[in-house]
Amino acid sequence: MVTPSGELAHDSELGTGITRRRLLTGTGVALGALALPSWRTASAAAPSKVIADGDRVPALVIGSGYGGAVAALRLTQAGIATHVVEMGQSWTTPGSDGKVFCSVLKPDGRSFWFRDRTDQPVNYFLGFDANKDIARYAGVLDSEQFAATRVYQGRGVGGGSLVNGGMAVTPKRAYFQEVLPSVNADEMYAKYFPRANAGLGVNTIDQTWFESTKWYRFARVGRASAQAAGYSTTFVPNVYDFAYMKQEDAGTKTKSALASEVIYGNNYGKRSLDKTYLAAASATGRLTISPLHTVTSVAPASGSGYTVEMTQIDTAGNTVARKTVTADRVFFAAGSVGTSKLLVAIKARGKLPNLPGAVGDGWGNNGNVMVARANHIWDTTGADQSTMPAMGIDNWNDAAGPVFAEIAPFPAGTELWISLYLAITKNPNRAKFTFNTSTGKVDLSWQASWTQPSIDAAKRVFDAINAKAATIYRTDMFGTYKTWGDDFVYHPLGGCVLGRATDGYGRLPGYPGLYVVDGSLVPGSIGVNPFVTITALAERNIEKIIVTDLA
Repeated sequence: MVTPSGELAHDSELGTGITRRRLLTGTGVALGALALPSWRTASAAAPSKVIADGDRVPALVIGSGYGGAVAALRLTQAGIATHVVEMGQSWTTPGSDGKVFCSVLKPDGRSFWFRDRTDQPVNYFLGFDANKDIARYAGVLDSEQFAATRVYQGRGVGGGSLVNGGMAVTPKRAYFQEVLPSVNADEMYAKYFPRANAGLGVNTIDQTWFESTKWYRFARVGRASAQAAGYSTTFVPNVYDFAYMKQEDAGTKTKSALASEVIYGNNYGKRSLDKTYLAAASATGRLTISPLHTVTSVAPASGSGYTVEMTQIDTAGNTVARKTVTADRVFFAAGSVGTSKLLVAIKARGKLPNLPGAVGDGWGNNGNVMVARANHIWDTTGADQSTMPAMGIDNWNDAAGPVFAEIAPFPAGTELWISLYLAITKNPNRAKFTFNTSTGKVDLSWQASWTQPSIDAAKRVFDAINAKAATIYRTDMFGTYKTWGDDFVYHPLGGCVLGRATDGYGRLPGYPGLYVVDGSLVPGSIGVNPFVTITALAERNIEKIIVTDLA
C-alpha cells in the first residue's frame, strides 16, 4: 500500500511474489544481470516474436534507447512482462559483405534511414559535396529535418547507442543542479550515476597506450594546441571496450573503431544497449521486442489501460500491418524528438486532451556546434584514427561562455592535417514542438539565429587556439565557405521537461499509467554528452515508479 505522500506503508506484494523490499534489494544488486563478459552477444536482445493485433500487455515501452532500455530491464526484473516497440530494425543480420553495419568511408543503404543520398554531419570537402548516393533502406542513422535544423537520431534496437561516439560523461554537479534543481543531486551522484555507468559498461582508455598509439595522434595534437593556449583537457570515459581496441591494434581482433566504424554503427567492440541493458532484460525471459513498429496513437482504453495504435513496416518502408493493442501502462521512450512529437500530435488530435500545456516545450540542442582547424603541414593528425573520442577540452567554468569540446576524429583514411571538434555550450535558447493542422505534422520552432550563443562561446576558445598556434579555421567542411557546423544536432534534449510536462518522476499528470523516461525530460542542455544523464535519470525514475505505482 502507498500512503497519500507516495511513501511505502509496508512491504506488500507486487502481484508476482516479489515484495517491495526484495525488489529494491534486487534492483540494487541487479547490475550483476548486466555481467559484461557476454556483452558482445548481440543476439541476446534480438526479438523472438512481434506484438500482434489485439494483444494486451502489462507494460509497453515505446522506443529502445537509453530510457527505454532502463525501463525494460527494471520492469522485467520486477517480474513484469514488458514489450518494447522500436521503429528501427533489429541489427543482427549481416549484409552481403558479412558485416551488420557499413563503415563511414563506404556508406550504403544501411547507413541512413530511408534516404537516397547520405546526409553526413561533415558533408563538404574542399568546397564539394561529400555525400554519396545510397539505396533507400531502413538504415541505422536518421537525419530528421526541421525548418532551421536537422537532428541526428539512431534507428534500431538500441536507439542512439548504435550511432554515437560512446562518450560516457557524467555532468558537472553544479550544472546538473542548475538544470534539474528538483532532483536530489546527492542521490544521483552517490547512487544513480554509478549505477548507470556500471550498467552501460563504461571504461577508460589505457593512458600509456593512448600516448604511443598512432590511432590517437589526432587527439594528442588537439590536446597540445589547447594546452598551449591555456585550456585544460581531460580524458573522457567511453562505452567502447578499450581492451578490445588494443587487440584491434595488435591484429588479434577484427577491427571496428579502427576500421572507420562509428555513426553508421560498430560491428565489434562497442557496448551498445542491445548488448547491455536490453540483453540483460531479455535474459529475464519477460521481454519481447517488436522492431519496425511505429506508434501513432495512445488513448484511454475502455475499462482500464490504454489503446495503442501502431504501424509495422518492412526494411523497404512498405506498410506490413496496422495494429491496435492494449497496454496497462505505457512508457514513452522514443527520444527527445520522438516522444515530444508523438505526445504533441496525440494531444492535438484529442486522444489525450488533458496533457499539460508544457508538453512540447523546453527543447534545446545541448549547445551543439562543430568546427575544424587547419593544422600546419608538420603537425600531422594521422591517416589512421580511432573513431572513438577519448579526450575533451574543458572550459566549462568560464562564465563568459562555458564550453566542453570533444576532440573528434576525422577518419578519412589519409592524412588531412585537420583537427575537428564537437563543442557543447551553454545555449539559453529553447524551442517548442507544435502540431501543424494544415500538414498534419509536428513542427519545431528552433530558429537558425538561436545557435549564435553557441558559436560565440566556441569562437572564443578556438580563436585563442588558432592565435597561439598560428593556424586558421577550415571553411570547406560544413557548406560552401562556412566555418561553423551549426545547423544540426547530435544531442536533442527536452520537449517533455521533468516537473513541468510531467511530475517529478516522469508521470504524465491526469493519465495514470503513462510515463516519460527519456531525454525529453532534460530541459535542453546538460553541458556534456547526455546519455549517461538520461540513463541515470531513468534509473531514478523507474525505481520510484515500480515501488509506488506497480503494486
